[in-house]
Parts: sequence; C-alpha cells; structure tokens
Amino acid sequence: MWPLGVCMVVCLFSQSIWAADYNTFPDGFLFGAATAAYQVEGGWNANGKGENIWDHMVHTHPEWIEDNSNADDTSNSYYHYDEDIAALKEVGFHFYRFSIAWSRVLPKGDTSYINQDGIDYYNNLINGLLADNIQPMVTMYHWDLPQALQNVGGWVNDTMIDYFEQYARLLFTTYGDRVKWWMTFNEPGVFTYGYATSTSTPPTVNLPNGDYLASHVVLKAHARAYHVYDDEFRSTQNGKISIALNSNYMYPKTDSDDDVYAATVAMQFNLGWYAHPIFSTDGDYPAVMKERVAASSTAQGLTSSRLPEFGDTWVNYIKGTHDFFGLNHYTSSLASLGADGTVGTKYYDMGVTLGIDPTWQTSAASWLYYCPWGMRKILNWISKEYNNVSIIITENGWADEGGLQDDFRTTYFYNYLAEMLKAINIDKNSVIGYTVWSIIDNWEWTLGYTVKLGLYQVDFSDLNRGRTAKISASTMSSIIKGWSIPEEYFTAGD
Repeated sequence: MWPLGVCMVVCLFSQSIWAADYNTFPDGFLFGAATAAYQVEGGWNANGKGENIWDHMVHTHPEWIEDNSNADDTSNSYYHYDEDIAALKEVGFHFYRFSIAWSRVLPKGDTSYINQDGIDYYNNLINGLLADNIQPMVTMYHWDLPQALQNVGGWVNDTMIDYFEQYARLLFTTYGDRVKWWMTFNEPGVFTYGYATSTSTPPTVNLPNGDYLASHVVLKAHARAYHVYDDEFRSTQNGKISIALNSNYMYPKTDSDDDVYAATVAMQFNLGWYAHPIFSTDGDYPAVMKERVAASSTAQGLTSSRLPEFGDTWVNYIKGTHDFFGLNHYTSSLASLGADGTVGTKYYDMGVTLGIDPTWQTSAASWLYYCPWGMRKILNWISKEYNNVSIIITENGWADEGGLQDDFRTTYFYNYLAEMLKAINIDKNSVIGYTVWSIIDNWEWTLGYTVKLGLYQVDFSDLNRGRTAKISASTMSSIIKGWSIPEEYFTAGD
C-alpha cells in the first residue's frame, strides 16, 4: 500500500495528464454561429420579396406572439449583414450558418419569377463572408415557406417535392461554386407541427395526421434535393449536404424498466422519426414508431395506420442521403410511460410523458433547461444508432432576458462544450463542428423579443440595430483562440 502522500501526488499527476488529453479540440474542428432568415433579416416586403407563412400569420394573428411583435424589421440583417460578418470575424468563427428566404429569391415559390434583388443579397453576403475567411453554411429551408405554395397545400402536398427541387437546383446553380456546406431543412419536427395545430405555428391548418403527412413529404423532398446535388453538382462543386434535426436527450425518469423503455421510445419518436429513414442501415421509420402508431390507429377503429408508408422504392431513395449529421441540441427531458396528449396525435401515439428535473436551472424560454450532461449522452446515442456518423452540432445556446453581462450563457457554453469534448476524446465519437445559436439577438418566433440568445446585443429601439458584444462573445473568442476548455470543467472518472 502506498503512503497517503504518494497516492495524492500520483492521483493529481494522473488527473493533470488526463485533462491535458481531453480538454482540447481535435485538429480541423470547426466553430460557427447561426441565424435564420426570418429571424434576422427584416425587409419583409423589400425589393420584390414575397410573403411567407410567418409573415402571413403574424400579420393576421399578432396576439399569437407573446409580445404582439413581428419580424418585419427584426435585426435588420437585410441592410446590415456587413455588421454580422464583422461580429463573426471578431469572435473568430470559421463558418456562418444562415438560411435563405425562399420567398426573397422566388416570390411565387417557383422559378417562373426569380427576384434578382434576393439573388444579389445572398451573393453579397456569401462574398463578404469569404472575403473574411468565413465559410458559408446554407440552410435552404428554415420554416418560412412562400405563402403562394401554402395556398396550394404546403408540405402535405406531394407537389412540394418538385417545387423544392426547383428551389434547390437554383441555389446550387447560383451559389454552389462558393457554398460547400448545405442543409436542406431545419428541424422538420417543429415546422411540420403547423399542419397539426390551429394556433401559433404556421400554417395552422390542423389537419388529421397533418404532422405525419407533412413529414412524409419533407423527407422525400430532402432526398430529392440530395440526389440532385449528388447527380448534377457534387463532381464540380465538391460540397457536402445533409439536414439539421433537433432533439432533447431523453433520460428515463427513474431506473425502472418501464421508464428506460419510455426513454427509448421518446428518442425514436422525436429524433428517429427523421433520422432513421436517412441515417440508419435499414432506412424507413423506426420500427417502434410504426408499431405504436399502427396499434393506436387500430384502437381508434381505423383500417390502416395513420403513419404513411414509404414503400421499398422511397425507403431506398431516402436512405443514405447525408454527408454528415446536423444536430440542434439545447436541453434534455425525463421520460416515463403513460399516454400524453389528444387521441390521434403523435404525443398520444408515443405513449410517453415528458418532463424535467426540478433541479435543472430554467432559462428565459419555457422549453430550455440547463442540462449539459445530455450533450454527451445524445452524441453517444447518435453515434451508436447511426454507425459513428460524423456530426456537426448545428445549434446550441442559452436564452435569457437580455443584457451585456450574460455570465450564465458563458457557463452554459463551457459545460456543454466540455461534455461534447468527452464525447469526442473519451468516447471517440466523430463530432467535427459546433454552432452557437446565435451570433446576434433576434426575433424568437412566438416568444417575439421577450428572450435573447445572441452573443451580440441588438438595439431594437433604433432602426440601425447596432450590435454590441456581450461577455459571451469574448468567452467564445477565448475558447476558439485557446482551442480548449479549462480543466476545471472536467473531473476525473468522466
């Protein structure tokens, strides 16, 4: 047996060596920040831009937004994108993930009329980024469908596959010589809910099985865009294309077999719904999802499942349509068995009740709780489920009520990034990039301007929308320059 003093020295030495191995980012790792067109651009009807479904909803039902606001001007990036580029450069980000407003380049939704002003705006943004050695990462669809296409049914109409193909081909043709990172859709699990609700999420049409039907079309449209790129553009443009999916990590509420099973079901109904058809070896929807929706449908007296079937041709066409896994992750949930929601909805079909641990710190957004340990868990889950696919964290951030002294946001970043590094350096997952949401304060959907997630404060009282760096901007800059997370955020035995 070693004397106590010797043991303490050996243990401290071992921990120091361990920390040196595991608190640094791998070579070639990419840091970026993200926005969405509708949330930051403003200029909602400027210079030929068409109306989109969010324009339509907030102008028709301002009462559905917490502060009765809209994004007509928001952060005014349409006029001040150069200031966004300056902020990205100041922090030291390698890429900027932004979305293109479909109705700014195609006001009618199709290529019968191309708005040159919209084309020029994104050319100027892309060229400005590249001039400062910042790579553009483009999301084609971040929730803002042209209203003209919603008028013909939107995402529950199979013709949307063809419309999206037209739009995607235009983007590849116009910007693909400079854009090497593409995302087809952002968080389909969120925007397709607009087809299963009558308030707050456009298009608010509340169709029977609307979210299942819309998701079915979106997955087909994603695959179509991927194959267009693969067949027509990849050989000359040499880019990468995928999709950005969102998910909490689903912890079992207890260690009971039932709750462990509930957490598995919840992961498949939330992330697996979209990931399994694209990233799994077999393709198609997760087996547990197909089984539970079919059983729920039978219990309702229906003769077929409310979850649509792809058939072998579409299963094979969708399977493998990715070059990386885009993950938006902010928080976690606790899962327990027990039906939640209305009969005939996804939440009822899932048969799982989701909650939170009351010890988790709350943010200014009701859905976002501080649970950094879920980051490592979900990265491990994805890597195991989908053959160690390369992952880019395409969104991660913290909501507060605003102000330059955003100390807890820095705590959030340090701890979430530490958990990510454990997933990379200890668990050997292939995580190749990380994206902060967001570079600037913006209009946060139905929460309006009541919450802030930016590294830079935006003065919404002034039409010039001046940007001012917060403490968190300095924190992210020091992380990137130091290429590590301080050892204090790691503990021996993790």
